[in-house]
Amino acid sequence: MVHEVFDRERDPSQGKRGIRRIPFFSRSLAERNLMSDRHLGPVSLARAGSSVASADPRGTLSHPAFAGIAPAADVPGVGSRGRLRQALRPAVKRGLDVVGSAAGLALLSPLFLGIAAAIKLTSDGPVIFRQARYGRNGELFYALKFRSMYVATQDASGVAQTRKNDPRITPVGRFLRRSNFDELPQLWNVLKGDMSLVGPRPHVPGMLAAGVPYEEFDTRYMDRHQVRPGITGLAQVNGFRGETTEEYHARMRVNYDLEYIRTQSTRLDIKILLQTVVKEFTRGSGY
Repeated sequence: MVHEVFDRERDPSQGKRGIRRIPFFSRSLAERNLMSDRHLGPVSLARAGSSVASADPRGTLSHPAFAGIAPAADVPGVGSRGRLRQALRPAVKRGLDVVGSAAGLALLSPLFLGIAAAIKLTSDGPVIFRQARYGRNGELFYALKFRSMYVATQDASGVAQTRKNDPRITPVGRFLRRSNFDELPQLWNVLKGDMSLVGPRPHVPGMLAAGVPYEEFDTRYMDRHQVRPGITGLAQVNGFRGETTEEYHARMRVNYDLEYIRTQSTRLDIKILLQTVVKEFTRGSGY
């Protein structure tokens, strides 16, 4: 499967707007194209460059930067059928989320019980870890995860990012993070409507990118909150997950998130889900 990357440079052979088609899973081509800001998704003009000092998980975050979230852009050249698909997409996507999350919770319930028992028997503390994260339009919600760290050393804010060979992680937690099984309770977040199966990963308020707040690091950052966050996303299947301490990785994550918003489709969602199963659950790279 391929998705279209639209280039604003004129190409006489293809009319007013040239279209280059690249496989989104071809990392070298995708990165080369996505590093250019010329064709990326919507960019808000109004931005606030201050870090998030506090967050209230009970409601919408009152942060001026979210006032500038741009609406999702229409893909150029969409015909009547395309407009109909765009109009139906929210209902189709939500239907896929409800069916997928409900089926996942039912089918994986024995695995959930086994993981819960392993966590409880090997370390003190609750089985489920709850953390406030940004949702659609900056609405805060509690994301659920299987606890993978010792209670005494875990960071509830999430600003202190997990590192490779992090001593805060329990032995069971190391397996859960490597296989991404720690994220499975977020199926409940999807069923509730806080999240989607596919979308930009939800970030904690105050998340750092290359040592500075993401809002300051990239002025397009708030635009990634136009849609519900996902358990997996385009950035993750292209290898951009985990730490954002390096500028390149932090920038590319935003690039892929905006590219997903601009080109999202049911077919792309299914492709990302299948790639996630193959890449993460069978040969996980998490830590």
